Amino acid sequence: MLTTNDLMTIDPETVPHDAPLRKVVTAMNRANIRQVLVVDGKKLVGIVTDRDVRLVVNSPLTTEEPLDRLELLNDFTAQDCMTPNPRCVSPETPIHKVAELLSMYKFGALPVVKNEELVGIITVTDLLNQMALIPEKEE
Repeated sequence: MLTTNDLMTIDPETVPHDAPLRKVVTAMNRANIRQVLVVDGKKLVGIVTDRDVRLVVNSPLTTEEPLDRLELLNDFTAQDCMTPNPRCVSPETPIHKVAELLSMYKFGALPVVKNEELVGIITVTDLLNQMALIPEKEE
């Protein structure tokens, strides 16, 4: 049986809770990912997704000037827009359970935690890549 440990990305992209949102966006762009995990040491404290960033930058409370919106990336931190204490899985979680959680909650990823320490992340893309390896049955 496949488990999270078989498909997860180890050493995921992380930022400290006080990182400016600009650093969060830079990390996402550099790694070509849609979420960054927020940590305090090795302890997971939250997750920031590309949607979270868009909600801050495109808020109707902000000015309509695009350059002013970009300046918001310096005014907010990861903690300001993260989802605190996100739902997690363990390395031993069966892949079918991971798929169920991702589908049920419409998440793009789940942090992987063991003994209260962040050890990885598993994404929808990880599951799709695994599915792409399964050959079609010949009839």
